[in-house]
Order: sequence, then structure tokens, then C-alpha cells
Amino acid sequence: MQHGKKKSNKLNMKAGHRKSVFSNLLCQLINHGRIKTTEVKAKQLVKQADRIITVAKKQTLHARRTAVSVLKDRKAVKKLFSEIAKHFENRKGGYSKAIKTTYRRGDAAPLAIVELIGFQPVAGTGKKDKDKDKKASKSKPKPKTK
Repeated sequence: MQHGKKKSNKLNMKAGHRKSVFSNLLCQLINHGRIKTTEVKAKQLVKQADRIITVAKKQTLHARRTAVSVLKDRKAVKKLFSEIAKHFENRKGGYSKAIKTTYRRGDAAPLAIVELIGFQPVAGTGKKDKDKDKKASKSKPKPKTK
């Protein structure tokens, strides 16, 4: 018999730290539609993302309070209920997926990309785009006033 079967990987973290890490990862996944993390975290994140999206599809006050208790970010909860839950309203499960990619350069940890299925991430929110905007504004010559 398997009593108390292990349900998740502890990732060598204490419970509070683990809860905080996954709360932040979920918020970033909801805000951006796609994130890059290690494979082990990605597998756990897919499970938690699918659960929270299923809760959000109910569109009740209790579901919203449950989401706030997990996510801790009201903007992410608002986006979850207004955009993401409506996008997946006809789907019965499997809202996110983890795609194995490469290995991290520093410690050779296997990496994966977690993304919401069929949900387009917002374009132009990356750091590279911000850097291009700064360079473009610096390169314009300012008119001299006398």
C-alpha cells in the first residue's frame, strides 16, 4: 500500500520558500504567457498552473479569493480571470506545457520553457526591447536652443 504518496518534489527548499517561488513563477507565467526555468520546477509549475486556471474558470468570488491566496499579485489575478480563463473556457484541461530546451551555462542545470497553450505572450515587454528604445532615444540629436 502507498499511504501518503509523495505528491511533489521538495526541491531542497523549506515549505515557505517553495510556496513563494512557485507563487512568483505562476505570476510571471500569467503576466508573460511564457517563462524559462529549470525542468524540475517546470514540471511542478505546469501542475499548479493547470489547477489555478481550472479554479479561475469558475468565475466565482470564492475562486477569486483562492487565486489571490495563491498568487499574491492582484494584477495577475485580474488578468487570470479576465483574459486567460476566458481563453480556456472550452478546454477541459492541459492549459500549459513544459518544453525541454538546453542546459544552463553556469551549473549545467537542465532548462525548460513553460508556456500557456495557444495564448500569445505580449510583444515588446522584454529587456531587449527596452534597451533598443533607450538607444534610439539617445541617438536622436537634440535641437540646440540659443
